Amino acid sequence: MNRELLEKPFNPDQIKQREGNFGKTLEYIEGHAVIARLNDAFDSSWSFEIIKHKILTDTDEVIVLGKLIAGDIVKTQFGSSRITRARESGDMISLADDLKAAATDALKKAATLLGVGLHLYAGAKQSNPNPPRTHNSRTQSARDGNGGNGVNGSGNQQENNGNGRISAKQHKFILDLITSKGMTKSQLNQHCTQIYGSVVDYINRSDASGLIDWLRSQ
Repeated sequence: MNRELLEKPFNPDQIKQREGNFGKTLEYIEGHAVIARLNDAFDSSWSFEIIKHKILTDTDEVIVLGKLIAGDIVKTQFGSSRITRARESGDMISLADDLKAAATDALKKAATLLGVGLHLYAGAKQSNPNPPRTHNSRTQSARDGNGGNGVNGSGNQQENNGNGRISAKQHKFILDLITSKGMTKSQLNQHCTQIYGSVVDYINRSDASGLIDWLRSQ
């Protein structure tokens, strides 16, 4: 086991941000980056399996218990994901994709027990010359000269250019794009889970812009 490599901080461009509870901005590493780190540290000699899972319809989430095995090292952790439902009907869109997202979450959490991405939880900050703005970023709003109240001098609501959750306009545009490309929502969610760590409904605005560029190139 290469502990030095496992605990090596990720590059700033590998660290993503999303809006968490109470207006906090959370940093995270995407699933594919964690997999690559494990492959490098263990020369691909590791495995991951889901021991059990639960579907909690009352709280609209799925929970899985995953087991990461590398040689004689075994780490287990829980992972979760919200159940994605159609806005109008409330029907589940793809429970399989929700379970995959929860599995990725469990893998990333199990990997932190080996030191992967642990620096994000230890308060180590990566330099970011252009920190994203969020709806609750009063400090940034004050710098823009509006006193942190979210409106400009004319009293009009300012557009949030931060890294909050995907906008309704982006979401609709992406769905229109996949229709024109002959791609299903399930295929899109699988791609988003692998690249961004969540289904399309929960990616942030920055990732949504990147996703749009990728879809246009297909």
